[in-house]
Amino acid sequence: MSDTTEETPEKPATAEKPPEPVDDLVTTHHTLTVKRRKLAYTAQAGRVVLRQEVLKEGKSEGHKPKAEVFLTSYTLDDAEPGTRPVTFAFNGGPGSSSIWLHMGLLGPRRVLSGDVDDLVAPPYGIEDNTETLLQHSDLVFIDPVSTGYSRVTEGGESKDYTGFQGDIESVAEIIRLWVSRNERWLSPKFLAGESYGTLRAAALAGHLQDRYGLYLNGLLLISSVLDMGTLRFHEGNDLPYSLYVPTYAAIAHYHGFHGDRPLDDVLADAEDFASKELPWALARGARLSTQDRAETVATLASLTGLSESYVDRVNLRIEHVRFFTELLRDRGLLVGRMDGRFTTWEVDGGREHMSDDASISRIIGAYSAGFNHYIRAELGYQNDLPYEILSGDVFKAWSYKDFEGRFVSVVDSVSAAMRANPHLKVHVAFGHYDGATAYFASEHVLAHLQIPDELRENIETAYYPAGHMMYVHEPTRIQQSKDLGKFVKSASNR
Repeated sequence: MSDTTEETPEKPATAEKPPEPVDDLVTTHHTLTVKRRKLAYTAQAGRVVLRQEVLKEGKSEGHKPKAEVFLTSYTLDDAEPGTRPVTFAFNGGPGSSSIWLHMGLLGPRRVLSGDVDDLVAPPYGIEDNTETLLQHSDLVFIDPVSTGYSRVTEGGESKDYTGFQGDIESVAEIIRLWVSRNERWLSPKFLAGESYGTLRAAALAGHLQDRYGLYLNGLLLISSVLDMGTLRFHEGNDLPYSLYVPTYAAIAHYHGFHGDRPLDDVLADAEDFASKELPWALARGARLSTQDRAETVATLASLTGLSESYVDRVNLRIEHVRFFTELLRDRGLLVGRMDGRFTTWEVDGGREHMSDDASISRIIGAYSAGFNHYIRAELGYQNDLPYEILSGDVFKAWSYKDFEGRFVSVVDSVSAAMRANPHLKVHVAFGHYDGATAYFASEHVLAHLQIPDELRENIETAYYPAGHMMYVHEPTRIQQSKDLGKFVKSASNR
């Protein structure tokens, strides 16, 4: 009788469930000398897991991870954390990381990019920012989902965050978590946003109040847009065609079209024309007389630097990208949209669309190199994901379904937030050469906030001879840093 061995059938292999993501914050310690004063501060960089409670038939099945949001925070070591101000900062896009405000203006280290006629060459560099807002406030830089290192978790959908409401809710949750975990509910709190980040900040002011009872001391709005109806050049919406004229005039002045006239005089004329004659002429349409049309054409051409024949051909309506391509066409140059001081060569002299925005392409390399070195070598955070500085995919996928059939506007939200919190202060910074968010369009929106006259004293404005990322201009960066510091100190109520 032979021995036999009965084989036990193998169980089918099952894939191991991947571990749930956890916060991966890295802590480092640094010093910075500002005017003979040594600032010791702690930095934290990494991703914080956002979770969502899952309910089934009214019963909780736990809090499931839904996204990992990258942030960088700086807190002063020798300050009382419960009373020291804290500023949460982000950029816009939509689809932009917070790198611009972080490494260009507010943070303790800054990128060396140079400016229009004095750009820094690769491989670039970074240095201490002795004008950092950290002197007056702790700082938290937030990269919304799908920007920077922020991503949805496995099985998650990015579309939950690439839209107005999902973005507001996720950024608000990160702010609530940071405030709670760091015991900062009694600290003066500020939001600093740039571009679409100003629209986000204004909406957050209302959402944080309504959802969490988290009231702010101030909003720092840099290159502001609160009502996209003032910026969207669509048929039937004549508003931007008037509101952009002062910006066109400023850019024309920079490029020599107004001789030795002071910029303030040119802007005064442009603002007056954009407030009175031009809106009236556009509203008249075919009813505009031949003489009135000729006078309007002549004035508009003189202010913008464009030819009368061009202004006449576009029916008095100068779309902004068309302006950037037309102004210096005879010189073979294209004007920057983010900053009209920048130019680049245009090889197609008949183009009416921008082949390149030099005010971005000339500086983004410095920011990319500076941040990617800084985050690993100095802050010790390691991640092999690409750091998404500006994501075109996010911009293209962005949903404004909450505003279907109307322009995106947060005027109601910020107005309600100011009425509910009459101590809320607002600082708005404008760049005269900013062709993305025209300063006169922002002024128009501020004038239409639904607040009583006594609350208008809570709004302060600052103007700079620069563009959208106005801190690229060194004199502006220094002055703006002073202005923001002064605002945070005054609005902290300490």
